[in-house]
Amino acid sequence: MWKIALAFVAFAGLAIFILSRGGDIDMGGEKHGSEAAQEAPPPASAASAAASAASAPAR
Repeated sequence: MWKIALAFVAFAGLAIFILSRGGDIDMGGEKHGSEAAQEAPPPASAASAAASAASAPAR
């Protein structure tokens, strides 16, 4: 039992150390509304580009 407690304390200490050295880490979870608008949009995938090209009218 003491080994489990020791492993937990060691892992928690390591996690806190890594997070403190990481810089600007946002632990706030999923963003919605104006908070999400401040971040850059994800790049368009090839599948969505192909779908929009397929739905475009033919010339």
